Amino acid sequence: MIHVKEAVIVEGKYDKIKLSSMIDGLILQTNGFRIFKDPQQMALIRSLADSRGILILTDSDSAGFVIRNYLSGCIAPEKIRHVYIPDLLGKEKRKGKPSKEGKLGVEGMPLAVLKEALLRAGVGVGEEQATASRRITKADLFAHGLSGGPESAKKRAVLLKRLSLPEYLSANALPEVLSGMMSYDEFVRIAAEL
Repeated sequence: MIHVKEAVIVEGKYDKIKLSSMIDGLILQTNGFRIFKDPQQMALIRSLADSRGILILTDSDSAGFVIRNYLSGCIAPEKIRHVYIPDLLGKEKRKGKPSKEGKLGVEGMPLAVLKEALLRAGVGVGEEQATASRRITKADLFAHGLSGGPESAKKRAVLLKRLSLPEYLSANALPEVLSGMMSYDEFVRIAAEL
């Protein structure tokens, strides 16, 4: 079991069930897009963000990113930690057919993949370890051709695939994710190889 101090926010009940087998902590569901029309649920999430912080773990499809971005717009960034699952094609066992985009969601991810995603986000790592090295910035992405250039989108797509990160991860969100996954020196080495 991985102890999580933040409240973990997921999309649905099957995501919550899946994570309950590996996470020791509070797990809340947004009930998909219902979060947009549920002020009481949003008030609870805001309250938890203020008291303990939140960890957002949504599917890597476009709907998951809509929910993630909505929550990110409602809550101060320093109170949020993001966990990203990789783009894996497939179908959840309980469903008759794959999702619209054909990607597995949180409920369909193997436990080992979920654990790796949590560890990459710094969950279970002491805060002193997570913040010990120089943070990767948007300027670093630009300097290494991963943003702001004519081929930067292609180069960024290669990086996302190599690191098993979702294709919808924006250039603005990428520095925070990379800083949680690796040291600055490791980033420079990988960027040079692209």
